[in-house]
Amino acid sequence: MDREKLKADIKEIVEEWKTKEGNLIMILHKIENRYGYVPREVSFEISKLLDVPLARIYEVITFYNYFKLEPPGKHTVAVCMGTACYLKGGAELLSELEHILGVKEDETTKDGLFHLEIVRCLGCCGLAPVIKIDGKVFGELKKNDIIDILSHYTKQNGQMVSGVGSEVSGKP
Repeated sequence: MDREKLKADIKEIVEEWKTKEGNLIMILHKIENRYGYVPREVSFEISKLLDVPLARIYEVITFYNYFKLEPPGKHTVAVCMGTACYLKGGAELLSELEHILGVKEDETTKDGLFHLEIVRCLGCCGLAPVIKIDGKVFGELKKNDIIDILSHYTKQNGQMVSGVGSEVSGKP
């Protein structure tokens, strides 16, 4: 992104919230929603515009699980680890996803296609265990279902699933 455009975007967001109480977290939410993460150069710019120490900004970013410091993958894969999902196999789904994608929780695949995260509850307990990819919920899963689900997203992008030596196939 053009550095001047970035500065103008940040200034616009900061100006909207500058005089309001709790402005830092709201500014960071706007940044996260716009860019998908909080870029390092944005943190520096916020620090200057609000006259807030950079350490304070990183304190907030790292305290809340919502904020990311690295760009997320094109597709976010959320594994539910709420009680029902956990008891019905959520851990096995997570393990399978980590194996297939070659990443751990809160990491993005090398090709930038998938970001893996754990959530505490998706509110779909009757469908346990579930995962959610880009807002679409997949329920009553077994670990063998994972490769077929991921293949839908890799085919959309003309790529292979990371960690798998050949193109995957199957129904979404």
